[in-house]
Amino acid sequence: MFAVVRTGGKQYRVAAGDKIAVEKLAGEAGDTVTLGDVLLAGEGDKIADASKVAVSAEIIAQAKSEKVVVFKKRRRHNYRRKAGHRQQLTLLRITAVGDSKAEKKAAAPKKEEAKAAPAKEEAAPKKAAPAKTAAPAAKADTAEKKPAAKKAAPKKEGATDKAPAKKAPAKKAEKK
Repeated sequence: MFAVVRTGGKQYRVAAGDKIAVEKLAGEAGDTVTLGDVLLAGEGDKIADASKVAVSAEIIAQAKSEKVVVFKKRRRHNYRRKAGHRQQLTLLRITAVGDSKAEKKAAAPKKEEAKAAPAKEEAAPKKAAPAKTAAPAAKADTAEKKPAAKKAAPKKEGATDKAPAKKAPAKKAEKK
């Protein structure tokens, strides 16, 4: 059985056992959610009453999509702005559409993969953490060196910070 559901302003055609990425939904990995806004349901060529069909799904993970680069430019005005954005996503596995359920044989290996994937993700931040702590220390060292270089520059004798005053033009004597 299949269904067309709406979530996050988008529509998805789903069947039991499918994996989809949708706009962020509340919940953690392993939680079960019900997609209530069913627009169409059916099996093969037959269409069922969508109001009686419920779609349930299991949250696989909360993730981010690919980075989108936003670049604005106005030519001949020296105006350039660059920004990036990564949209929050929820990865879902559809467990049931109406009364049909995904095959248990197909679901068992997928759960093992889902458990193995977070272990890899947990290991990655631990490796990255020492690099992040070392980077600010390096920045602090360079910050200390820069002001010292500015203070060490000698000033010329007799130089003043003010610009020389301009002399007012002399008035010409009027002839009578």
